[in-house]
Order: sequence, then C-alpha cells, then structure tokens
Amino acid sequence: MKSLFRVTTAMTIALVGGSLSEAIALETDYLSMQDDLLTQSSGDLGQVNSVFQLRDVAPSDWAFDALRNLVEKYNCIVGYPDGTFRGNRPLSRYEFAAGLNACLQQIERLIVGGGTDVDAADITRLRALVQEFEAELATLGARVDDLEGRVEFLEDHQFSTTTKLEGKVIFAAIAGTGGAADDDQVTFGNRVRLNLDTSFTGEDNLRVRLLAENLNSPDIGTNEGTLGFAGDNGNDVEVDALVYAFPIGDKLEVAIAANAGASDDFASTVNPFLDGDGNEGSITAFGTRNPIYYLIEDKGIGLNYSFSDKVNLGVGYMAPDANDPSGGNGLFNGAYGALAQLHFTPSDRFELGLTYVNSYNLSDTGTGSNNSNLRELTGNTVDTTANSFGVQASWSISDKFVLGGWVGYSDIETVDGTAAVTDGSAEVWNWAATVALPDLGKDGALGGLIVGMEPRVTDSNITFNGASIEDPDTSLHIEAFYQYPINDNISITPGLVWLTSPNHDDSNDSVVVGTIRTLFSF
Repeated sequence: MKSLFRVTTAMTIALVGGSLSEAIALETDYLSMQDDLLTQSSGDLGQVNSVFQLRDVAPSDWAFDALRNLVEKYNCIVGYPDGTFRGNRPLSRYEFAAGLNACLQQIERLIVGGGTDVDAADITRLRALVQEFEAELATLGARVDDLEGRVEFLEDHQFSTTTKLEGKVIFAAIAGTGGAADDDQVTFGNRVRLNLDTSFTGEDNLRVRLLAENLNSPDIGTNEGTLGFAGDNGNDVEVDALVYAFPIGDKLEVAIAANAGASDDFASTVNPFLDGDGNEGSITAFGTRNPIYYLIEDKGIGLNYSFSDKVNLGVGYMAPDANDPSGGNGLFNGAYGALAQLHFTPSDRFELGLTYVNSYNLSDTGTGSNNSNLRELTGNTVDTTANSFGVQASWSISDKFVLGGWVGYSDIETVDGTAAVTDGSAEVWNWAATVALPDLGKDGALGGLIVGMEPRVTDSNITFNGASIEDPDTSLHIEAFYQYPINDNISITPGLVWLTSPNHDDSNDSVVVGTIRTLFSF
C-alpha cells in the first residue's frame, strides 16, 4: 500500500537537486491522490482533465497556471463530480499539494517506463512547485503514514474476511395496568440478537442469528397488546434464525430457512417504517405488521420473483415441525403455512400488497383475543385449517409523513372436533390505520401512531366447553411511540398502548401498556 504514496528517490533528486540522503528523506513525504483513504471512497471520484474545473484553486496564482499545464498534458488530477477539488480540507494549499503529487507520480511512471514525452520545461515547473509546496507534501505524507497504520490495525483485528457481525441489544422497562391483570407490575428485561452474516459469492447471504432474551409482556389476560420484542428463553444463548438467501439470475431471489424463518425473509410486509422486527418502529406485534404474516414461520423455503421494478411475487412454504420424523409431523405431514403475495410499487412513495395464506395447525397469530387464537385456547387439542387474506398499503405523502394500514381476514375451521371443541368455522377480522413521522424533531427519529382492531372472532359456530368462541364486543388498539436516537448506536423509544375493551369484551376495564425500549446497535 505504501508504494502508492511515494515518489521514487531518483524522481526526488531530479526535482529538488538534493543529496541521496535528502532524497530518501523526502521520499517518505509524498502521497498520491488516493483521496478515498483521506476523505471519500474512490467510487465518488472522476477524472478531471482541466484544472479550471477545480474551482477552489485561484486562477490568478502562478502555481495554478503551472499545474494547469501539467494536468492538461498528463491527465493526472482526480476530482469530484461537483467540480471541486478536495483533499483532506485543511487548506486549499494541502489540496493543491495532493494534486501536485498525483502529477509527480504520473510523470514518474512515464520516465520509469522509458517515455520520451516529458520535457525539461515540465521538470522545471515540477521543481518549482515541489519547493513551494514542500511543507504541505511532508504534512500529508505524515498523515498517510498514520492512516496506513490504522488500516493495518483493522486488517489484523477484523472479525472475519467473509463474515460480518451485527448486534442488536434491547433493554426494556415494561408496565401494564387495568383489565384482567391480577397485579400491576413493572418489569425489566433484555433481548440480545447477534447476527453473523456471511457471503460466499458477494451476492448471497448466510445469516446465523444468536438469541438470548428474558422479556415478557404484561399479564393482562389477553394476547392483545403483546410486545413485538417479547420472549423469554431464560437468557440461554441459542441459534435462532438460520437462513440462506441467494439470487438465481436477475429476477429470482431464494431464501432457505433451517430455523426461525419468517414471511419477511421473502415478502414485504408493506409497513416500511413501523416494522422493525421489535428492534425499531412499533412496540407491539400487532403494530409491526398485519397479523396474518405470523401464520408462516420456521423451516422452509421462500421465493421472490420480480416481473419488473414495480411488480413482484413472493411465495413461501414453512413447517415448524419439519425436523420431526414422527407421525403427523415432518415437512409435509404436520403443521405448515403457505403464503403468496403480489407486491406493487407503482412509485417510490406508494406500495401495495395482496396476500393469501393457507395454513394447517397454524391459525394462531399470537395477537388479538384469546378466542381468535383457537389452538392456544384449547391447549392444542384440536386441529385447524385456515385461509387468510390481507390487503396492505403504504403511502409516503412526503419524506416526513407516511400513511399506511391493512385489513386482514381469516376463515378458520376445526378438523375432527373433540368432546370439548365442536366442529365448525370461525371468521376472524383485523384492521389498522398507521401514521409514521420520520425525522420528527431530529434526523433519524421516528414518531408512530397505530389505531386498529386486533384479531377478533366476528362470527362462529364453534363452541369450547359449551360456550361460543365468538367475541362479544370490539376493542380498539391505540398505540403511540417516539423513537429518539441518542447517537448512531443508541436509541430510546417510549411507547404506550391503550386497549379500550381488552379481549374484545366490554366487561373488561381498559388496559394501558407502557414501555421504554432502549436499543444498542453495533
């Protein structure tokens, strides 16, 4: 790397007329115009063939005229698309010195290569310029020496040449009051996710996610208000997500999940600002995405095919017991969820999703009333099938005001009822209207508001222990949060959820769930 920042001893002697020892000393003072290491990546640079494009160099300066002749003759200056020449920005003299060194190296290459196009007048100009900018060249050389040392340190201490480590750590204080809760408690817990992302081809990605957590939603007697980052494995570290994604051609993306796969591995949930998978955005599972997306999970495959830049199709099949060889399980004989979604993006500001999910023994969304989670309600004693439909939309009216929402419907049927659960069907609806306010009060901040109805059994002829599972009333989910970035790595999100008639039952008092979620990202 260091050879990029030096002129040779012979070139230095020719220019300054000094001794060999002086030339060797000066050799360490010159750097080339590799501005990607000083201020910008090389991808931002473009060739400048006229020094007049360098608008921050005064045309009246004698050095301007001298360098202009060299630049236009040897094409040796690299500048930026906006027409400015920027080195490390201490002074325009430093910028000028960096450009001068680029010309030194260009002429050096011509001489070493036996070129005959370098005449005595050019050498004279270079000698005068080097003497004028000797101090600046030496300063820039010292800075490059320091930068090279830092680069070497990073190379020696990098995590992996093929794997990137990303961490998301949540500390959360949680409280709930009212409803069917026995006690009003304030709790504190954590969730740690460590993502190891590995690419073998530069286009694929193998994600191994490690998880440890001990966060619980308040005990309010219903699945409504379930927090999007809740979960408790006793803080034991375990392999959570294990997903390999890769392209086939230019239009098809494939995701194979060996564990903890989800719908958003291959299909958009059409909730771009509020769906942060519990880390960011909405504080609840309901506010994160249409609950029907939770009906496909774990092990399987997802495909996303782009018909054009504006239309794509996502399809996926996942089975939570795919690794179980016992009867009634496995990849095709047990519980499963299959999703198909047409996703439209007619403009950069609007997107629409039309979604269908067919599932067996995956009819519970983990949100909404207890009755809408029939498998959990009955202790998994009855098999169910479900056909679910969703329409989701998001519209960025401006960069700082985004409207969204969805409607979801599920037709759930029991299979071979039991003494406690009769055969029959149930209709489950949910809906939401959302507002996202990016950069509210500060760049990187986010305000959010969700008003909706979590999954509710609106009609059913199924009975459990002799009672209908139809929900008698309607509860509203009203959620507000404000995500405030302390810096690039830490954000704090206070949030509140108000459930007007918990469990869709007017006889229950209103519930308020509050949390302060702190996210550490690295």
